[in-house]
Amino acid sequence: MELSLILILVFVLFVTLAAILRRYKRCPSDKILVIYGKTGKNKSGSISSARCIHGGASFIWPVFQSYAFLDLKPISIECNLTNALSKQNIRVDVPCRFTVGISTEPESMTNAAERLLGLSIDNIQSIATDILFGQLRLVIATMDIEEINSDRDKFLSNVSANVEAELRKIGLKLINVNVTDIRDESGYIEALGKEAAAKAINDAKKSVAEQNRYGEIGKAEADRDKDIRIAETQRDTRIMTAAANASAVQGENTSKIDIANSDAARREKEAEASRLAVAAEKVQAAKALEEAYQSERDAELARAEREKATQLANIVVPAQIDKERMIIEAEAEAEKLRRTAKGEADAIFAKMDAQARGTLEILSKQAEGFNRMVAAATGDPQKAVLMLIADKLPELVKIQVEAVKGIKIDKVTVWDGNNGKEGKTSTANFISGLVGSIPPMEDLFKMAGMSLPDYLKGKEQQPENQTSETKKEDK
Repeated sequence: MELSLILILVFVLFVTLAAILRRYKRCPSDKILVIYGKTGKNKSGSISSARCIHGGASFIWPVFQSYAFLDLKPISIECNLTNALSKQNIRVDVPCRFTVGISTEPESMTNAAERLLGLSIDNIQSIATDILFGQLRLVIATMDIEEINSDRDKFLSNVSANVEAELRKIGLKLINVNVTDIRDESGYIEALGKEAAAKAINDAKKSVAEQNRYGEIGKAEADRDKDIRIAETQRDTRIMTAAANASAVQGENTSKIDIANSDAARREKEAEASRLAVAAEKVQAAKALEEAYQSERDAELARAEREKATQLANIVVPAQIDKERMIIEAEAEAEKLRRTAKGEADAIFAKMDAQARGTLEILSKQAEGFNRMVAAATGDPQKAVLMLIADKLPELVKIQVEAVKGIKIDKVTVWDGNNGKEGKTSTANFISGLVGSIPPMEDLFKMAGMSLPDYLKGKEQQPENQTSETKKEDK
């Protein structure tokens, strides 16, 4: 029993130790160990998102922490930048190859853990490529073509300074920059190369001509010294042997003549050599000037073409764009007017259609009401008209009353001579005339093509029998 308990305890301890050893992770030299989860606080006192270890080991707490690795292997990125605008507004092609990698600086490792952890090499390369293209264009826009082409150290230092600052934000570090060749679309760099080559060739030719001239002069001077020494030696010999051999005088004279002829020939050759050297120098200088002028002419033609293209881009293209924009705006305004007019016409049509339908409905209802009224009057239209008149009679009377209701008479002066007829005074005649100016109701009905019934005219109705008898008597 005790043995089995000891074995169980040993087994438990062994399993626990194995689990602890499995959670103790070592970081290889070409990787960064990123521990994330509950990692505590950083130096500033805020909660740290991850803890990065390079070249060491750490224990990973189960449940609370986990880990991953970032690869430090260099990444080669090819950036063939084309049509980049330089400070002189000349577009250049700058093919470059950058070598980057994840930085091992503490701050950069934290940035890499926050932004690159879990990404593949292709994704990291794509992000870095976008940053490199943008910064490379920015550097080229601040430099002249001469600086980019001749001062490569300055160009590379500017690229490194700008690129490293941006790459550090995502945890990367610039390892190397290699610029292969720089070209421009206008041929400006090629013209500069031709000019430098022509200048170098001309300088070399000039140096060769000068060295040839110096060699000929030195040779002539050496020959002259040799002849002088020989003449002096012969002269000394002739002086010492003059007393012994008189015939040596003739030989000496002949030698002098030969020396004089030799000196004349030498001087003639020296003059000819000098003349040829000067002529060759002038010819080479003229050729150098001609080639320099040709290079300048080519450069000016290239600049003229560039200026022409610039003017075309600055004047003609915006004018064409404005023209197309004005055409589009005019078409849009015309379409707007057409749509507005169509909408107004549809609205007017709908309004008139609604009014016509309303009027038709009113007239239909009125006609239906008239038909019912005639039917109620046992089919007699005259009685139906009388019913309508009786219905409107209060309004007609009200209208007649309103005709004199609004008249205000402040003062009436009457001169009465007692000449009134039938006992009426002038005042009575004035009042009756004022009332008589109101249109009689019977006249109003006659103007409308109708007539009032006799009981409204104030006449007594006679029985039908009496009326017929009266008609017979009249006949």
